[in-house]
Amino acid sequence: MLIQIGYDIEFDLPSSADALFALSVHPSRKSALLQPECLRIDPFVPFISFTDGFGNICGRAHLPQGRVRFTNDTIIEDSGRPDPVNLHARQWKVTDLPVETLQFLLASRYCEVDSELSEVAWNLFDSVNEGWSRVQAICDFVHGHLKFDYQQARSTRTALDAYREKVGVCRDFMHLAVTFCRCMNIPARYAMGYLGDIYVAPKPPMDFSAWFEVFLEDRWWTFDARNNERRVGRVLMATGRDAADVAMTTIFGRNRLTEFRVRTDELKEEQLHPQGEDLLCEIGAC
Repeated sequence: MLIQIGYDIEFDLPSSADALFALSVHPSRKSALLQPECLRIDPFVPFISFTDGFGNICGRAHLPQGRVRFTNDTIIEDSGRPDPVNLHARQWKVTDLPVETLQFLLASRYCEVDSELSEVAWNLFDSVNEGWSRVQAICDFVHGHLKFDYQQARSTRTALDAYREKVGVCRDFMHLAVTFCRCMNIPARYAMGYLGDIYVAPKPPMDFSAWFEVFLEDRWWTFDARNNERRVGRVLMATGRDAADVAMTTIFGRNRLTEFRVRTDELKEEQLHPQGEDLLCEIGAC
């Protein structure tokens, strides 16, 4: 399966400002790109790419006053298979966990492991078998406990807030699920990327999506407490302790978001060769 991915994001800045951004495909998916990504900033300004402490590809730039656009467009190859499942994936004892996973057991900006949620988690999930079954039970609870509502999105809402308010957007579902997993001694990290409506009913407007990953058996596994089903076509961009670590853009100054469009479309055979020409050549490379 081939998926065309990209975005068009525009800000209005009353004065020039520095910015950090995580707007590239994760290194683990780079080999699946049919052509290199071509992140553009308009008006043109030079930017520096670097890898952050979580292994994400990030950038930094000094943005001018006025309207500034970030755009990208490329094609990625995907297996076309749903998120993998291992119902027998075992949960590690904390003393045996790989050292690099330990930070994903701790409290973070939006995931208050050291709160009343710890007691809630043990009351809800202690009787569930460890491992995959316990993580799925957490997803089932969060999926049923929270109501999805774009109109009530709030950047300051934490996992505890979401639990109490019973409402949120995809990031809130993941923060609560991540927190419950950590409370139950399961390393869990927040993930962000593209997820189109492939093989499911469309849910406009298109946006970047959040999901989460847990460390069971010998690897990280994908879970999604909002959709609570295995999905096709996830394209990972970044992982971190919570949404604060994987912010798409961080602008150090006043700014207003004026345009936000994300594209994640499966390409059919006839779209790859419009009028006998290869779409890859039509798009071009940087």
